[in-house]
Amino acid sequence: MKFPDHENDLLVIGGGINGAAVALMAAGMGKKVALVEKGDFASGTSSKSTKLIHGGLRYLENFDFGLVKEALKERFIQLKNVPHLVNPLQFVIPVYRDDPRPLWLVKCGVWLYDFLSGPYAIQKHRVLSADEVVSYLPGIKRDGLVGGVMYLDAQMDDARLCLENILSAREKGAKVANYTEVVSLLKEKGRCVGVEAMDVLTKEKFVIRAKQIVCSVGPWSNRLKQLDCPGAPDQLRTTKGVHIVYRERISDRAMLLQVKTDRRIFFVIPWMGHSLIGTTDTDYQGDLDQVRVEQEDVDYLFQELRRVFPNSNFTKEKILCTFVGLRPLVFDHGDPSRLSRQHVIEKSPSGIVYILGGKYTTYRLIAWQCLRKLGYPVIDQGVDYPLYGSGPLKEVPELLAARYDIDVETVFHLRNKYGIRYRAVLELVTTDPQGKELIYPSAPDIRAQIVYAIKVEMAKTTEDIYWRRLGLGYRGCDLEQCRRVIEPYLVKHKEGVS
Repeated sequence: MKFPDHENDLLVIGGGINGAAVALMAAGMGKKVALVEKGDFASGTSSKSTKLIHGGLRYLENFDFGLVKEALKERFIQLKNVPHLVNPLQFVIPVYRDDPRPLWLVKCGVWLYDFLSGPYAIQKHRVLSADEVVSYLPGIKRDGLVGGVMYLDAQMDDARLCLENILSAREKGAKVANYTEVVSLLKEKGRCVGVEAMDVLTKEKFVIRAKQIVCSVGPWSNRLKQLDCPGAPDQLRTTKGVHIVYRERISDRAMLLQVKTDRRIFFVIPWMGHSLIGTTDTDYQGDLDQVRVEQEDVDYLFQELRRVFPNSNFTKEKILCTFVGLRPLVFDHGDPSRLSRQHVIEKSPSGIVYILGGKYTTYRLIAWQCLRKLGYPVIDQGVDYPLYGSGPLKEVPELLAARYDIDVETVFHLRNKYGIRYRAVLELVTTDPQGKELIYPSAPDIRAQIVYAIKVEMAKTTEDIYWRRLGLGYRGCDLEQCRRVIEPYLVKHKEGVS
C-alpha cells in the first residue's frame, strides 16, 4: 500500500473492530483517512472472541445497566444491517440446586435483560422446567437440575464483521493497509503530527502525516502510550480468554453454564458444525505477542463441561483447535471476570486519542464517541449502519447455481459469508473453472474465494485466508493441506493485491 504524500485528516492506528469503525465513519464524513495495522486486520482480539453480539447478561451483576442497554440496542442494529454475518441464537441456561446463582436470580436477570432491550428485543425469554431443559439439551445431567431459562442473543463471524468495516472504509476513500507497523511517532512542538511506519513484509519504511491520530490497538495500548509518553502508567489490565473448538455438536442450542467453584460463566455454542467452548477469564502479564493456550486452561473448561455432561467423554483428541484472545480492560483491582467492559476515550498531551477497553458489541458506539472526542460533527444515524455486504438478496439461488454450473449449497454458503458481494465471487468461476473446486474436502469453501480474498480483501498470507477470510481452521481443515492449495494463488495474484 502506497500512502499519499499529502497530510491526512485522520490516521487510525489499529485494524481491529474499533479502529475499523472509526475509519469507516470518518471516511463517510468525507475526511481523508489512513488506517494501518501491524498484522492482518482483526488478527488480534477482534478475531478471538466468543463470536457473540450480546448485551452482556452477566454484566448485570456489576450493575452495568447502561452498558447492557446500549449493547442490546447495538445487537439489534447489527442483526438488522448485517444479517449474513450476525444471526439470532437461542440460549439455554440450566440451573442446578448447588449453582452459585439460584433459579430465581437467573429468572430475574433474564427478565431485566429483556426489559432493558425495550423496542430492540429479539424475542422474550421463557422459563423452563427441569424436564424441558433435558429435552432441549440431550445428555445433560438430570440430578439436581431445578429448571432453567431460554433467551435469545446473536452470533457473529467476528473477523469478517471487522473486515467488512475495513472494506466499507476503503470503499468510501480511506487508505487502509495491513502488515504495516508504526515504529515511531513524529512530533512537532510536542504535538504528534504523524508516524514512521514500516511494511512488515518488505521492511520498507515511510512517513504518514495526519492532523489527528487515533490509537485503537486494544491490549497493546500500554505499549504505544509508553512510546508516546515515556513513563506513563499502564491503564489497561489484560485478561486471557481461551476457547476450544470441539469436533462434535454437543447441542443444537447454545448454553450458558455456571462454574460452581468460582462463579464464572462459560458458553457452549454451535459453531461451523462443531462446538465452541469458552471462555476463561484470567489475568495475563506475559508477552502480548506470545500468548498461548495452556493445558490448565483446557482442563478447566473440560472439568466444568464434564460436571454438566457426566456421561460424555470429552477428550483432547476431539479438539479441532484452540485460540486465545486478550481483553483490554480499563485497569482496576479484583476478580478479572467481574471487571467492567466499559471503555475510556482520552487524549494524550501530544494530541493522540486513545480508545481503551470496551466490548465488541458496542464497537459502533465507541467509534461515534471517539469521533466526538476529535471534534467531528457526529450525526446519529439511528439504526442504519450498512456494511460492505449489506443489502437485499433478490436472486434465486437455484437459478444462479444453474447459471454458474455450481452446487446450490455453494451459492447459499457464499451468500451467508459475503452478503450481496457473493455474486463477485461467482463471477470469478466464469474465467477460471478451477475456481469451482473445493479447497478442502470437508469444507464448503471453493478456490474462487481464495482469489477474492487476495484481490479484494487484501489477504497476504495463508493464515489470513485460512483463519480470518474463510475460517477453515474452525472446520478442522488441515493447515498444511490447505497451504498447498492457497500458496500458488498467493504467488500468482501477488501483483493484484490492492
